Amino acid sequence: MTSLADTDLVLASTSAYRRELLARLGVPFRQQSPQVDEAALPGEAPAVLAARLATAKASAVAATNPNALVIGSDQVADCAGSILGKPGDLARARQQLRASSANRVVFHTAICLIDTHSAPTREFHAIDTTTVVFRSLSDAEIERYLVHERPFDCAGSFKSEGLGITLFERVESQDPTALIGLPLIALCRLLREAGVDLP
Repeated sequence: MTSLADTDLVLASTSAYRRELLARLGVPFRQQSPQVDEAALPGEAPAVLAARLATAKASAVAATNPNALVIGSDQVADCAGSILGKPGDLARARQQLRASSANRVVFHTAICLIDTHSAPTREFHAIDTTTVVFRSLSDAEIERYLVHERPFDCAGSFKSEGLGITLFERVESQDPTALIGLPLIALCRLLREAGVDLP
């Protein structure tokens, strides 16, 4: 077993949300942009897309980081068969929340952990599925929320760790960190499988 403090841990992401989550483990790590095209393939299912992109991100960063543990993660939101990405602006965020109102939105959050210490390189995979049941939201509620929190860089147009929680009727999840973007319970399991000691 290897101590996580003695491991070169690399997060294949520039996300501030994933950085904050990984920091909860209390160990040093680096962030590196994976530079991966995140477009869905024709007909690609949301869970398959999340898993593919998590692996692509980890693989891209692992290629330039020998002797490291590289974490890739991706989240895809599915609302009645439609993928909800990061809205980017107010108009698209408004549209997403109107579509989510009184609906169930399923978030698929995938992780790929690549161990470049080993020969051959080892990969570990996990995916978390969290369902968010939205309240029936009025246009005024949506507008107030978006103006206040501006969640334009978040899949589904909300921040569950912030005021986004006020939009929900309930959350069905095995891991509350998954909805924010990095399922720590699954990640800790993969690190243990890779031979890393955790507290």
